[in-house]
Amino acid sequence: MILAIMGILLILSFVGFVVYAMKGGNLTVGFFVQTIIWTLIYCLGIPFGVSKPYDIITETYAEPILKYGPTIIQIILGAWFGRVLVDTGIASSISYRTAKIGEKSPVLCTIAVALVTCLIFTSAYGVGSAIAIGVILFPILGRIGVPKRVAVPVFTLSIGAAMWINSVLFVQFAAFYANYDSPDGQKVEWGTHYLSFGIPAMIVQMLGVIIFILINSKAIKNGTPYEVGNPEERKAVEYPDVPVWTYIMPIVPVALSLILKWNAVPALLLATLITFLVTGNMKSFKGFVKLLNGTATTAIGDIGPLIIMLLILQAFQHSAVTVMKVFSGVLTPIIPNNTAILAIAFCILAPLALFRGPLELYGAGSAVISIFMATGMFNSWFLFALLVVPSMTCISACITQSWNTWATGYMELEPKTFLKMGVPVYWLCTFPIMGLAALLLF
Repeated sequence: MILAIMGILLILSFVGFVVYAMKGGNLTVGFFVQTIIWTLIYCLGIPFGVSKPYDIITETYAEPILKYGPTIIQIILGAWFGRVLVDTGIASSISYRTAKIGEKSPVLCTIAVALVTCLIFTSAYGVGSAIAIGVILFPILGRIGVPKRVAVPVFTLSIGAAMWINSVLFVQFAAFYANYDSPDGQKVEWGTHYLSFGIPAMIVQMLGVIIFILINSKAIKNGTPYEVGNPEERKAVEYPDVPVWTYIMPIVPVALSLILKWNAVPALLLATLITFLVTGNMKSFKGFVKLLNGTATTAIGDIGPLIIMLLILQAFQHSAVTVMKVFSGVLTPIIPNNTAILAIAFCILAPLALFRGPLELYGAGSAVISIFMATGMFNSWFLFALLVVPSMTCISACITQSWNTWATGYMELEPKTFLKMGVPVYWLCTFPIMGLAALLLF
């Protein structure tokens, strides 16, 4: 009887959370409320006196959050390095010089802009960085006549491709699997194993972007030049003159992790210090300290809400996996154990990640993954690919993603046009990327 009541309450709360997430509700609040609800549901099934309330609170709200501290450090350092790339002028210099070189050939210029955007965002992260780069690239694309319906998806899809090897986003998705006890004992963590898949995944998505550009090459060549943004703002944009060889800096942390097998923390720290040095920002101690403090303050401010959400997420994931385990005997026979069937099905259903739907981890998918974890049937890397592939590709074309929202607004592009152009590209990329995951990841 108690199990039936728990099951009904669980289903009602699950449906409520899915609806809340898909309607754009604040996820930090949603995760926190759902954690409380699922903890209370779990308590219904515990015989009185078996476990003290203090133990449940400690296990759910203290231990998972405290254990997540090292990952938060990686996120902070990753965001800081990305901000340093922007504020030292490397990111804007790469963008401006590349676009200027290719202006005589609109199609090649558009491809160059896509590749440069991807390069920058392998380390840069967040809507602030997207705006800083977008206000440079979009006016250039406008001047060579790239239609807005093409320019915006090219920009957002290229950012999305870079996210496959961006450590800041990786550790965010890895947070959903931090409390999972994989049957094979493996843990989802940053390193050469992941990058052996992440780099090919990025290449596949960028090939998708280039094909998209080529398909629209006629519209690009015959496009009418137009102006973007406020004229005064365009005049205010500066293009720092930094050495060309410093353009390799965005990939330095990834190279250190891949070649020397460094942890993300020392790799990001060293890359940040080298960036300050090679851009001439260490010539004056006072100037260096000012820039260091400024970039750190901006970076941490940008990700402050994200950090709080990720901490709450740890409690949410613990409560979700714990309460779902009570029903593992019911769930196991229902969920297919054929990984190939599940992977193909999730690729076909990938558009369900849109609007924070059931295949988007930063949405209703956070509850879906808990159900799969509760069965204990699948290894961690398979479950990672199952939800992260549709979630990650969806970032490129979902209007609920912050930098996509900014880009469509800045370019005055209708959201429905953006979705019409971008969704088919990301959806088609999902299939080969899931195939790569099967070969290289799980």
